Amino acid sequence: MHNLYFDTLIIGSGLAGFTLALNLAGTQRVGVVTKLTLNDSASGWAQGGIAASLSDEDTPEKHVQDTLIAGAGLCDGSTVRFVAEHAPEAIKWLVEQGVEFSKDDNHDTGYHLTKEGGHSTRRIIHSGDATGKAVQQALIEKVRNCSNIVILEQHIAIDLITSDKIRGNTNKNPAGRRCLGAYVLDRGSGHVRTFKAQNTVLATGGASKVYLYTTNPDTATGDGIAMGWRAGCSVANMEFIQFHPTCLYHPHAKSFLISEAVRGEGGLLKLPNGECFMAAHDQRAELAPRDIVARAIDFEMKKRGLDCVYLDISHKPANFLQQHFPTIYAHCLKLGIDLTQEPIPVVPAAHYTCGGILTDRAGRSDLKNLYAIGETAHTGLHGANRLASNSLLECLVVARAAAQDINGQTSTAMPEIPDWDESRVTDADEEIVISHNWDELRRCMWSYVGIVRTTKRLQRAQHRIDLLREEINEFYTHFRVSSDLLELRNLVDTADLIVRSAMLRHESRGLHYSRDYPALLSQARDTVLQKSL
Repeated sequence: MHNLYFDTLIIGSGLAGFTLALNLAGTQRVGVVTKLTLNDSASGWAQGGIAASLSDEDTPEKHVQDTLIAGAGLCDGSTVRFVAEHAPEAIKWLVEQGVEFSKDDNHDTGYHLTKEGGHSTRRIIHSGDATGKAVQQALIEKVRNCSNIVILEQHIAIDLITSDKIRGNTNKNPAGRRCLGAYVLDRGSGHVRTFKAQNTVLATGGASKVYLYTTNPDTATGDGIAMGWRAGCSVANMEFIQFHPTCLYHPHAKSFLISEAVRGEGGLLKLPNGECFMAAHDQRAELAPRDIVARAIDFEMKKRGLDCVYLDISHKPANFLQQHFPTIYAHCLKLGIDLTQEPIPVVPAAHYTCGGILTDRAGRSDLKNLYAIGETAHTGLHGANRLASNSLLECLVVARAAAQDINGQTSTAMPEIPDWDESRVTDADEEIVISHNWDELRRCMWSYVGIVRTTKRLQRAQHRIDLLREEINEFYTHFRVSSDLLELRNLVDTADLIVRSAMLRHESRGLHYSRDYPALLSQARDTVLQKSL
């Protein structure tokens, strides 16, 4: 059991990974690697819902247009259309898996659809205000009961194995490189295992944990993006980090998101004196896209020296709020905030990574036999700013497309892969180095590479990241790997990609706002980084 072979190895246990695994399990032996348990992923934290044109008043074309507007000129039109057109069948598949969405017998769909910022109509299908949890729980049950899916919990991937690194390989042509699997740390035993696979899939989520304040779980450390980059994959648009406008501001409310749907159902953003301010920033007010709302809140907080602003939906009936937002209501009440009677204190926080490993709409990267899906990937769907509730949708549609592509392949011979070599390393002598560097990196990114940027701030961040990378790489070279060290190594690589991408964009577009380049360039171009091999 130290070394295993799979037809497809999936690294990550969110909605994208589960969807792919279930769509492959009929014909393949699938391995699912997750660094904690199947219950730990950003997908399970999603509150709002999934965007899909399901009602008579909506069409895929309307969904496409809303996505393109939010993406600020950088969406890939064919990918947007592909995802929007396949959205209804993806929702149907979830229903077939046992996912229960909120019902509304008076609606033509039979479901309650809500509206979020940037959407021109109600198209967000949801399960109360805990959609991600409902979806994940239904799929986890399916995955656990599938004999062709091998679940490997408490395992964290270290690096991908590529053919050019195998001893005796004579093909030095970069175009002939392929992915053969991954080296993975078994956190329970401390041993590094070798997993071979015909196809390997990165589905590890995003990298928002690179920032001090985030709505994401602790697992969002950019693992897949960093591993793909180190293996030679192209990475695109990493400067576009979406900051969710409304994260609960409370000393005991770590990473708790106040859903976009609260504003969609009439919530108003206010200053401490009760004054509404969004209309002064955008004519769509609270229903403007997330980048605009987050910048408006950031502006008001800095201008007035505020610790937070307030989201007020107390004007709605109490039973309506308790029915539509039961999770948010219960969590706030536990902290002494009754949202039926008073406003909720909120601040922006890092939420979603719009860039990632460059792929096509079937998840194929530019390294043969390596796929990336979900938040780890850059398909071109989100452009410079993700439209609310398109993230879970992308997981579903692209994962199903990747499954179709993988199922259409024929197996090829696999070379012998050497075991992980730790003969020249020792146990770490000072773990404090890891925790100190982790904290320094996240504070640096929050201070210098946040919602509003300047060239000077980015240069300062790059200088600190270079020093941290040198220190972390030295630690990695000389000591046995641990999960904390691996996550820190991935975070610093991801931070470097974000800063390098931001320094290359000499304009303000979507989620990237620079005081030194406030104008929008006439031509929209992706920022693509390619690693020298």
